[in-house]
Amino acid sequence: MGAEFDLADEDASAIFSAPRIRSRLAQGASPVAAFRETLKWGRERLYTLFHEGTPADALVHARAHLVDEVLRTAWQKFLPELTDGLALVAVGGYGRSELLPHSDIDILLLHSGESLEQHRKALEQMTAFAWDIGLEVGQSVRTVQECVDEAAKDITVMTNLLEARMLTGDTGLYQQMQQALTPDRVWPVKEFFEAKKAEQAARYRKYDDTGYKLEPNVKESPGGLRDIHTIGWVAKRHFNAQTLAELREHGFLNKQESDELFAGQDFLWRVRFALHMITNRREDRLLFDHQIKVAALFGYEDNDKNRAVEQFMQLYYRTIKSLSCLNDMLLQLFDEAILTPDAGEPEVLNPRFQVRNGTIEARDDDVFRKQPWALLEIFRLLQEHPKIAGIRAQTLRMIMRDGRLIDDTVRNDVRARAIFIDMFREGRGLTRNLRRMNRYGVLGRYLPSFGKIVGLMQYDLFHTLTVDEHVLYVLRNARRFAMGRFQHELPFANEVFTRIAKPELLYLGAFWHDMAKGRGGDHSQLGAEEAKQFCLDHGLSHADAAVVAWLVENHLMMSLTAQKQDVQDPDVVAAFCRKVVDRDRLDYLLLLTCADIRGTNPALWNSWRESLLKDLYNSAARALERGLDDPVAPEERVAETCARALKLLTERGVDTQPAAKVWQRFDRDYFLRHSPEELAWHLPAIVAAREADLPLVLVETLSDRGATVFVYTRDRDHLFGLSAGVLARLGLNILDARLHTTNDGFVLDSYAVMESDNTPIQPGIRFEEIRNALRKVLSDPEMSTVEVNRRVSQRLRHFNTPTHIHFSQDEARRRTIMELVAADQPGLLSMVGRVFQKRGILLDAAKIGTIGERAEDVFYITDRMHRPIRDERVLDDLREVLTRTLDRTDAA
Repeated sequence: MGAEFDLADEDASAIFSAPRIRSRLAQGASPVAAFRETLKWGRERLYTLFHEGTPADALVHARAHLVDEVLRTAWQKFLPELTDGLALVAVGGYGRSELLPHSDIDILLLHSGESLEQHRKALEQMTAFAWDIGLEVGQSVRTVQECVDEAAKDITVMTNLLEARMLTGDTGLYQQMQQALTPDRVWPVKEFFEAKKAEQAARYRKYDDTGYKLEPNVKESPGGLRDIHTIGWVAKRHFNAQTLAELREHGFLNKQESDELFAGQDFLWRVRFALHMITNRREDRLLFDHQIKVAALFGYEDNDKNRAVEQFMQLYYRTIKSLSCLNDMLLQLFDEAILTPDAGEPEVLNPRFQVRNGTIEARDDDVFRKQPWALLEIFRLLQEHPKIAGIRAQTLRMIMRDGRLIDDTVRNDVRARAIFIDMFREGRGLTRNLRRMNRYGVLGRYLPSFGKIVGLMQYDLFHTLTVDEHVLYVLRNARRFAMGRFQHELPFANEVFTRIAKPELLYLGAFWHDMAKGRGGDHSQLGAEEAKQFCLDHGLSHADAAVVAWLVENHLMMSLTAQKQDVQDPDVVAAFCRKVVDRDRLDYLLLLTCADIRGTNPALWNSWRESLLKDLYNSAARALERGLDDPVAPEERVAETCARALKLLTERGVDTQPAAKVWQRFDRDYFLRHSPEELAWHLPAIVAAREADLPLVLVETLSDRGATVFVYTRDRDHLFGLSAGVLARLGLNILDARLHTTNDGFVLDSYAVMESDNTPIQPGIRFEEIRNALRKVLSDPEMSTVEVNRRVSQRLRHFNTPTHIHFSQDEARRRTIMELVAADQPGLLSMVGRVFQKRGILLDAAKIGTIGERAEDVFYITDRMHRPIRDERVLDDLREVLTRTLDRTDAA
């Protein structure tokens, strides 16, 4: 392009000067070629400037300036004479002169009526030209009155026009529009502010009121650029401020806050710019497959503790947290200036705080400087007085200004400690006010351990929130057990909650359970040590501190036992009970486990997982009550299960006479592995089944397990692999597999299943589809494999999970346990089943667990003679074949 465009010596404003742009537009073999080449040149130059570290505001304004000159030159080309009654106006983000490489280019063609018809052909040619040169323009065509009418009906239109900027044409017409849209004519300041607050609240709800999900929207999520836009729109409507910088002139921002606001905006602009650059399209979502690339563009590298992407995302989350604080403060300032300019008389709460117009405020500008422990007290007062709507703006500013005063002196102050622990003892309003403390930086300063997890992400598909948000969500879930209005969510857990003596111990366990994440080592053990010291420092007894520490150290134990071990095995239950020790700890652990699973990933919680936890809880509770020296005999359990099943059959009017004859064919494990409801479901169908009816396939939604598939047929090779393949091909996830073969050669196989997106399977046509597909494949003796053609999702492709296999022996049940960790992929179980069949391995049961992008499955296997596999050479061979098969398939 010549030396005159050497970026090393010039900044963006010089490179994108109007003369240079116009000069380029005049070159080329044709106008279309020249304009297209200029836009391409501009995009490449902007990319180079980005890599050189040019501030993002210069980049977005340069892009807008480039488009300005392109459109003005095109206007001159098609409308060469000065035309009254037509104006080309930039609106929306383009009106703010903020354009990223692939941002929407929104323009308004303002016309007087007759001028539109007079120049329609030229305008149509110009629009076509814009598309020909690769400029995707979003255009509205209106008169001044139409602008007023549309703006009056729709706050979004009003907002778009509020940012209007004249490009070329009839200036007088543009000024008429500006005058017609003033607050005294349409959308008065008060109504505009209330509408924008409601709009922001609705947008927050769309993102579940958090910007801390693992794939945030840089523009729309809470704390994103849209929050800054909202501040700008209100400022413009209220003050007629053209820029955010003018807020300092009006006293709404001090220098530190202004610098923080613009630094945050620049960072988010750079993130959006990087997304546009790496995707070559408009993209505002920080999806998993983009995060690694953006982190690299920002210069991050992996270290011993955290991956580059985790370091970058922590900066992102901390930035939006800072912007959220500023958004809160500025909207509160606007609220006080616009909605409640009359401050009213205060209601004194104590010597430090008072309530004014429904919000709390400090009575003295130096209250936190004089008594830093009051930085905790204000949130305790909000908890005590739930009708207080929030914190007044000036006091918010003081909190953000004086938060740094929380040091070891404050942390060791008995007043601060008493205030903080009382929040947990109170319970009511705990989560809401800990969220406030986190949002305004107080929580992380008072507890440095919490400060370390603020914005910390884990780059996987299992955890859907940052660690600090996850902790507060788990605490929220624990609190909901205490509230009657949420009893419908988990009735069983609510019932258990009524039995715990000290709910604050559960809340403290929830609060500390993941506090030591991201430090290396066992976070459960590290967290337990810190939690115990915290409890003792805050006045809890040694016994209570020990309970909290035990909960933190063992918060994963119940879910891992339920999901990876056979909870019908008395030895498994006994081992679990020896760790739990007593019924009180069992109650606390169940509640923390339920709260944790539901706070980790909403898709993880389902009726099947709930049933596993309930089964383990009930078995453990019974064992603890009887005493570990007097375990429930398997025969006793079988008798109870059969008796309850017979009672169910009788209540349904089903003849129970055939039960004894059918059940004598099945061994003890069948009755231990299935609930009375399942036995009552199976029996009538098995009794009625003739040889011609086999394979018998039943599909039903069971109250305690969700959608369950039951297969009864004669045994045959590769039955598990075929069944798993059919279910995978239907787009179903297998959650649990219980496989049983009778002495007379029949199989009774059960699969707990869900849709691939972890939603429940709807009865009716879908059930019939599952039945027909399984019957078709299992009844074909020539069928040996089922090809699963479902592709690995885009998300899963960005995770590298090598296959790991570990073997151990279940001596009591005479079988071998194979634990498999591998990349999740469609048809994985079918492939495992195929390998088992080729090597003469029988599958007794399987516990299936998909943890985000990883499959963590446990298989109970034997040889063809139903003996455990002890030969290390056989096990090594099986490990090698499975690893090669699964890693190759994943790579493909």
